[in-house]
Amino acid sequence: MLRSGVRASLRAYQNVRKHMTSPPPLETPISDDGCASFECKRAAARRAQILDAAAECFRSYGFHGASIARISQSAGMSAGHIYHYFENKEAIIAAIVQRDLDRVVMTWAELRAACDVRETMISLSSTGVIDMMDAAAAKLRLEIVAEATRNPEVARIVRAADCCCMANLIQTLRIVRQAGGKHDDETTLIEMAEIVAAMFEGLMVRTIRNPMLDHQRMAAMMQRVMRRIIASPDWSAASQDPRGAAAAV
Repeated sequence: MLRSGVRASLRAYQNVRKHMTSPPPLETPISDDGCASFECKRAAARRAQILDAAAECFRSYGFHGASIARISQSAGMSAGHIYHYFENKEAIIAAIVQRDLDRVVMTWAELRAACDVRETMISLSSTGVIDMMDAAAAKLRLEIVAEATRNPEVARIVRAADCCCMANLIQTLRIVRQAGGKHDDETTLIEMAEIVAAMFEGLMVRTIRNPMLDHQRMAAMMQRVMRRIIASPDWSAASQDPRGAAAAV
């Protein structure tokens, strides 16, 4: 049942991703494969240039303060050129989220392909902490989440990305827990994943509220916490009794 849920989540993400990555028309006709390759590379570079400029504007001025005119000025190109690649600001946000998500999905895939998934997951948790505590990245992600509370289209984009991330986290927790002889039910795995996600995402807020936090010490602490979570007794049984749940950790 969990596997079917994971597959459904990934299908939902793929459907949204297809919408987010519809390629823009090329600026000039293509006469051969060499030109096609050149045009694709140039288009990718232009899109990346726009996304980098937009990300900086969103961080500095917020979603509504970051007008297309301001983004075009930051990117060093005309507003019309930006509209050639992106229909609107929501499409730009979708591409920013997709770029971040592609990197995360690749990391999850590499993690599950590791010889020792458990130790690799614990080791990479420190990288996740450093990433979440990066002030510039935190400002951008929080701005996008804030806009999701007001904008249904941005909410759809954010939720689709979260759906994919959670599916990968649940799948990985299931693998490492089963390898350790634990047989958690689907509900427990989902709840464990939500707690893990809340810890990491909460660091975005903490790094803004308390910029003096030692990132390396927090990363080391997260590794210890993740090790305890992964190695804890069967949570499905413990969750039936609050005293048992407390003893499990």
